[in-house]
Amino acid sequence: MESEIKLLEVKNVTKTFPGIIANHNVCFDLKEGEIHALLGENGAGKSTLMNILYGLYIPTEGEICIRGEKVKLNSPADAIKNKIGMIHQHFMLIPTLTVAENIALEVKQKTPFSIDLMSIEKKSLELSRKYGLNIDPKAVVGNLSVGQQQRVEILKILYQGSEILIMDEPTAVLTPQEVKDLFRVLQKLVNKGTGVIFISHKLWEVMQISNRVTILRDGESISTVYTNEVTSGQLAEMMVGRPINLKYDHTEDVRGEVLLKMENVSLKDEYGKKYLDNISMEIRKGEIVGIAGVDGNGQRELAEVIHGLQKIYQGKITFLGEDVTNKSSKYIYNKGLSHIPEDRHKTGLILDFSVEENLVLQNFYEEPYTRNGIYRLKEVHKKVQGLMKKFDIRCVSSKVTAGSLSGGNQQKIILAREVGEKPKLIIAAQPSRGLDIGATEFIQKKLINERNNGKGILLIDTDLDEVLAVSDRVLIIFEGRIMGEIIPGQESFEKIGLLMAGMETDMEVS
Repeated sequence: MESEIKLLEVKNVTKTFPGIIANHNVCFDLKEGEIHALLGENGAGKSTLMNILYGLYIPTEGEICIRGEKVKLNSPADAIKNKIGMIHQHFMLIPTLTVAENIALEVKQKTPFSIDLMSIEKKSLELSRKYGLNIDPKAVVGNLSVGQQQRVEILKILYQGSEILIMDEPTAVLTPQEVKDLFRVLQKLVNKGTGVIFISHKLWEVMQISNRVTILRDGESISTVYTNEVTSGQLAEMMVGRPINLKYDHTEDVRGEVLLKMENVSLKDEYGKKYLDNISMEIRKGEIVGIAGVDGNGQRELAEVIHGLQKIYQGKITFLGEDVTNKSSKYIYNKGLSHIPEDRHKTGLILDFSVEENLVLQNFYEEPYTRNGIYRLKEVHKKVQGLMKKFDIRCVSSKVTAGSLSGGNQQKIILAREVGEKPKLIIAAQPSRGLDIGATEFIQKKLINERNNGKGILLIDTDLDEVLAVSDRVLIIFEGRIMGEIIPGQESFEKIGLLMAGMETDMEVS
């Protein structure tokens, strides 16, 4: 139960880097038994503030108080000593070790040459039962589900005696059931007096789980509100300074001809490990087909075999009526396929190249950019300026490197390059991963517009909210198999979550 006792106070904290003010006079507090959400666009200063609280950054100005006492947090060790724990978006676990062994790595032992693993296992089991974590301390971490691994991270922090828990995008890779389980655990924690700082881009989660919300914009804390006194729309508007709409109309079965057809497609590696298992599906003109599932269940491989980046050993892929099974990626691209890859840094952009170079990366060697072997800078510049305006790419010059831009602008470069050449079919893999709500809205509306203009779109996304909001049909994938098809709005989150976890249901496949 939330009390008026303040576990943590951030008073006028400012953090500057050369040429950048990341936080400016930020004020924030966390009460005992409270879940306090922190919202803001990318670059608003959330991560900087959390890194200050965990001792990774030292504030330029301002002070931090724990239970009314001013403290210096010069390292994570100082944060832990002051009972602050942080669960990062990417878990800090060693998969080959047991739960207890992972905890032992962060526990100071009585003697430097011995580890009392039995005591760690006993205490871990007691904490697991007390907070309903249902974690076996002897289990090997690599054998646990993503949701269970997250509970191991919570167990590590409880073992350290933390009273303040920082959670950065904690539901990004969880199924609906795992999100529900996490919220149940968090409620138990706050009922026993723990304070939780909850960072998320998902407004419905913030509305459901938090007591208060603080909004950061441009490095400043602009408002703190009680969650039950505002709507999600009001929170979104406070974040970006304008109304946001993430609800879209779905097509009324006006789908056109089949663009892509996959028949019994399977993919395995040289050791026999199967990544895709007998996939059959089709995508038509004027529809968005979503692929929903927990990350790592064959989504990346599905996109790559369609684009010709991996060779299948079984099945058939037909694109625009032609058998393109195991054709080259260049051939399939030239036929009318575009691909927004899941990792914009590794496979979407060359970060050291300019914005201009990245925008023409696919066809710089063709007319009108190159003629008779001569690269025509004037034609390139003309095309690039049009794309930058149309896709709202914000930078001081098209000559700056792509790596110097924000994640949202980097993603817009890829979107402009892949959509700007007027493809017939678009694969959009994780198109808004890591983006704030404003950039997400922009990306989603562009995909909707392309669908309305008759394009076929395959949306591969681990964000179930986005898949259901944007897609006309959704296929659920688990361990490389299609578990079923649903129409957004016609099935419960519970049924979708069961399919995402690989469990058969009695639902009818559309």
